[in-house]
Amino acid sequence: MDAFSSSSGGSSAPSSDALMENVKTQLAQAYAEEFIETLRGKCFDKCITKPGSSLSGSESSCISRCVDRYIEATGIISRALFSSPH
Repeated sequence: MDAFSSSSGGSSAPSSDALMENVKTQLAQAYAEEFIETLRGKCFDKCITKPGSSLSGSESSCISRCVDRYIEATGIISRALFSSPH
């Protein structure tokens, strides 16, 4: 038998909870990494017209607006998905 089927009564709860927390942490980290990569790709492509050693004022402003809009849009989508009646 494997570790999951041979566990007894209440002894599986702590390890099950720990496993669930570990999965949640890994999912949150993967989501954050994907979010940053998406922002980096979309906002860089949109705002950086002449890559150099520093950002111009307009590039900096564009990136700031791009990130703000992306975060706002993600929040709106998340609220719509998670607040819908079940």
